[in-house]
Amino acid sequence: FNMDVLGVVPARGGSKGIPRKNLAVVAGQSLLAWTAHAAHASSRLTRVIASTDDVGIAQAAQLLDLEVPFMRPIALAADDTPILTVLEDLLSRLALAEHYVPDIVVLLQPTSPLRRADHIDRAVDLLCDSGADTVVSVVRVPHNFSPLSVLQETDGHVVPWGDAPTVIRRQDKSTLYARNGPAVVAVRAPVLEKYKSLYGPDTRSLEMTRAESIDIDEPWDLELATWLIERRRRSTRDTEDDK
Repeated sequence: FNMDVLGVVPARGGSKGIPRKNLAVVAGQSLLAWTAHAAHASSRLTRVIASTDDVGIAQAAQLLDLEVPFMRPIALAADDTPILTVLEDLLSRLALAEHYVPDIVVLLQPTSPLRRADHIDRAVDLLCDSGADTVVSVVRVPHNFSPLSVLQETDGHVVPWGDAPTVIRRQDKSTLYARNGPAVVAVRAPVLEKYKSLYGPDTRSLEMTRAESIDIDEPWDLELATWLIERRRRSTRDTEDDK
């Protein structure tokens, strides 16, 4: 494997749902730490950088052995700042300061604490083996959330959304997927510039389970993620005790 793969951990300081969300603690570790550990355990990432506008988060990232070569401009740390703009700024700065241009960029949101190193490696391997532009992690949409099951309120009562039939069997519904955060996006660096998007025409999916796909958005998500991680720890201990 001779590709230069840059992992990018976006971790701005602002957050409305959970103040300083990226430093929020889940099962004894910050969200930033969970992502840092997964990144360091990956066998495919050759470099990992944290992008932040927050001095405290930058210090925490450096303690976790994440590079912080420069601070993110405040103008690129707003709620509505596109992540593509953040990546473009980061890559242009690296090219200018270091003449560093990676082959692949892997976006790792700290809000996905149950994403593991093998998810990162599988995404990169799928990208390379398939020749795709992008690989994005997804979760299967529960059948009851299918567009065929969605209702909308009209004049005080609910009716099928769009032209969906009133009743449809589960077996007749198509299998659908949704981006799960996303926890992992692996994209060839030239795709970002060529298409001005993380998603090139040839985008493939890496399916993750619903438990692995927890995306931290509000305080309840922190509790759920903690419970899932502690359950996983108990399962690992029980397996080791049985050996």
